[in-house]
Amino acid sequence: MLRKVKAAALMAALLGGTAPLIIPVAAYAQQNSGLIREIQVEGNNRIESATVNAYLTVAPGDSYDARQINNSLKALFSTGLFADVSFSFNQGVLQVNVVENPIINRIAFEGNNRLKDEVLSAELQLRPRVVYTRTKVQSDVQRILELYRRSGRFAATVEPKVIQLEQNRVDLVFEVDEGEATGVRKINFVGNKAFDDGELSEVIRTTESAWWKILTSDDNYDPDRVTFDRELLRRFYLSAGYADFQVLSSVAELTPDRSDFFITYTVSEGQRYEFGDIKVVSQIDKIDADALMPLIEIEKGEWYNATMVDDAVDALTTQVGDQGYAFIDIRPSVQRNRETGTIDITFTIAEGPKVYVERINVVGNVRTLDEVIRREFRLVEGDAFSSSKMKRSKQRIENLNFFKSVDVKTLPGQSPDQTVIEVDVEEKSTGEFSIGAGYGTDDGAFGQLGIRERNLLGKGQDLRLNFTLGSSDQQIDLSFTEPYFLDREIAAGFDVYRREEDNQDESSYDEEQTGGRLRAGFKYTEDLSHSFRYTLEQNSYSNIDTTDASRLLLAEDSEFIESSVGHTLTYDKRDSSVAPTDGYFGRLSNDFAGLGGDESYIRTRVEGGYYYPLDREHEWVLSTRVGTGYIFGLDDDTRISQRFMVGGANLRGFESAGIGPRDKATDDALGGKLYYTGSVQMDFPLGLPSEFALKGRVFSDFGSSEGVDGARAGEVYDTGSIRGSVGFGVGWESPFGPIGIDLSQAILKEDHDKEEVFRLNFGTRF
Repeated sequence: MLRKVKAAALMAALLGGTAPLIIPVAAYAQQNSGLIREIQVEGNNRIESATVNAYLTVAPGDSYDARQINNSLKALFSTGLFADVSFSFNQGVLQVNVVENPIINRIAFEGNNRLKDEVLSAELQLRPRVVYTRTKVQSDVQRILELYRRSGRFAATVEPKVIQLEQNRVDLVFEVDEGEATGVRKINFVGNKAFDDGELSEVIRTTESAWWKILTSDDNYDPDRVTFDRELLRRFYLSAGYADFQVLSSVAELTPDRSDFFITYTVSEGQRYEFGDIKVVSQIDKIDADALMPLIEIEKGEWYNATMVDDAVDALTTQVGDQGYAFIDIRPSVQRNRETGTIDITFTIAEGPKVYVERINVVGNVRTLDEVIRREFRLVEGDAFSSSKMKRSKQRIENLNFFKSVDVKTLPGQSPDQTVIEVDVEEKSTGEFSIGAGYGTDDGAFGQLGIRERNLLGKGQDLRLNFTLGSSDQQIDLSFTEPYFLDREIAAGFDVYRREEDNQDESSYDEEQTGGRLRAGFKYTEDLSHSFRYTLEQNSYSNIDTTDASRLLLAEDSEFIESSVGHTLTYDKRDSSVAPTDGYFGRLSNDFAGLGGDESYIRTRVEGGYYYPLDREHEWVLSTRVGTGYIFGLDDDTRISQRFMVGGANLRGFESAGIGPRDKATDDALGGKLYYTGSVQMDFPLGLPSEFALKGRVFSDFGSSEGVDGARAGEVYDTGSIRGSVGFGVGWESPFGPIGIDLSQAILKEDHDKEEVFRLNFGTRF
C-alpha cells in the first residue's frame, strides 16, 4: 500500500508539480486507525520540519482521518516547495516523506538574437535563488513565446533545460529557436464598396510582406497592431462621412508552414452622411451662442467628419474658458436623418461641475527634479480644473523630451469639488553622443561629432559641444541653455565658437571667426516668442589672392571686431517647426553693431511662410515662403561678409551666391545690401508604398539682391532685376537622415549669374 501511495504522488508531480493528489487510504486507514501520537518529517534539507507541520491539517492527538491526510497532501503540494510528498502511518506515528524542489542557481538564454536577455528576463516569474517548479517553468515558456509573437515570430520555439548542481541546486537554460519572422502574405477587405482594397491598405499600419521592406517591421504580423488597424479604419471612415461604420471582424489565419498570415477585415460601411444644420446652444446667460458660431469650421453640405466635430468642441472650450468660465461642459448632440442623408449637430454649452485642483503629484522621476516638471504645468494647486489646460500641460512635459512616457490622470480629492492631478513619468537617457556625416552642394562633404546633455543634473539645462569638419568649413562650438533663468520662463544661455569658412569659389577669400554670444528668450503667448542676443566676434580674412581678388575686398581691413545686439520676434502657428504641413509663421530680426568694436551697421530681416494641406491626410501640401532683408552702414561701408548672399538653398536654379552684385573683373560675388526671395512649392506623394517615405515636389523660386558700398561706376554688375526658376525634386526621409535631390532651371536670369541645375543634400546622425 505504501508503494502505491508513493507511486501516485510521483505521478502527480510529473503531471504538474503542484497538482493535488487524492490518495486511496481508506482501506489502509481501516488497518491503521487510531490516534496520531507523533508526526515525523523525513527528506527535508532546506525547509524546517516546523514549516512542513504548519501546512498539515492534522496534529498530534488527532484521530487518523483519510480526508485530512488528503487535505494535508494538497496543502503541501500547493506551496510549490516540494517535488514529491508521501505519507505513512504505523502505530501512532505519522511519517511525512518529502522531496524538496531545487533552488535555481542561474537562468540563461541560448539562441536569442532578436530579443536581448534583459528583455526576456523581465517577463519571467522565476528568478535566481527562487524555488524551481515545473509549472512556473511552463508558464515562463509561454511568456517568452508571447514576446516573440508580439515581435512577429510565431514560429519561435522555447525548450527549457535543467542542469543539476550540488546541494539541490539547478541551472535553468531556455533554448530558443527564434525562427523566421512571421509575415503577412495577404490583406483582404470584405464589405468595402466606397474605397477599394488599395486605399484601405494605405490607411492601416500593417502591410503585406515584400523583399524590399527590410527597414520596417510593419509587414510582420502583430495582433496588437491589427487591433490598432481596426481603430485606424474606424477613424478613416468617420472622417469620410460614414457615421455608421463598423469593423465586424478581423481574422488572422496562419499558413500551414507557419511562415505567414492571411488577414481579413470584414467591414460594414453603412450610409454616407453630410453635415446638416449646425447650432450652438448656450445654457449660460452671459455666453452669446451666435458669437461662437464663427469658431466652428463646419459648413452645411460638407461630408460628415468626426474629427471636425472634435476640433469644434476644442475651439469652443478654449474660447469659453478664455472668457473666465472654467466650469463648462460642451457636448455635441448628433441627430441622424437617414432619409436625407444628413447629420444635424447641436453644441450645447452648459455649466459643468465645479472642481478645483487640490494637489499635483509627480511620480516616476528619479533624476529629473520635481520643479522641472511642475513649471511646465498650465495649472497650479488651487486653480479651477480645466481639461484643456491639463492637456496642454501634458504636451509641454512631453516636449521636454526627457521622458519615454508621460501619463497625466485625475484622482478623487478629499471632497467632491476637488481633484488630484497625478503625473507619472518614465525617464529616458538625455545624454547624447552623435557622429554625423553628409554631403551638401554648398558645403561639400562634412563630418560632425557632438556631445550633449539635455537635462544637466536633472535641472533641465542643456549643455552641448560640437565639432564639424568639412571640405569648405570647420567649426567648434560650446553652448549652454538655462530654460528657466531666475525661476522665470526665460531661456537664457551662451555660445562660444570658432569657425573657419572657405569662400574661395564665391569671393576669393577665407574667413575665420572667433566669438561668443549671450542670449535670452521668452514667450508672450504659446505662439508668440521674443529673443535677444549680444555677440562679440573677432573676424579675419586670409588666403586672399591679390591678383585675382576684387578691389573692394582688398580695400577692406583683413581683421576687425564686431560687437552687436539683436532680437528676433517670432509668431509661429505651424503644426511642426521641422516638417510643417499646416499653419503659418512670421519672423522679424534686427541686429545693431556699434556698441564697441570696429563695425557699425543696422541689419533687418523679415521672413514668413504659409502651409496649406490640400487633403485630409496632409500628403498634398501647398506652401509659400518669402524673405527680405536690408543692411546699411552707420559710419563706414558694409563689408562683403556682412551683406546678403542669395542663391543655392534660398534660390534654387542658381549656385550659392550665384546672383546679386558681382565684380566684373574678377567675377567675385560681393553680396547685396538688399535682398528678397520667395518660393511656391507643392509637396505630394509619389504613389509608392508609404514604407519608402518618398515624396515629390514641384516649385518655383524667385528673388534678387542689389546694392554695394564703395563701388566705382561700371565696376560691378548690379542690376537688381528679378530672377526666377522652376523645378522638381524628391525628398526621402531615410533611416540615415533626410536626403533631397532637386533639378531646377533658371528662367529669369542675367548673363553674369551662376546657374545650377542639380542640387543634392544628404545628412545623417547615428
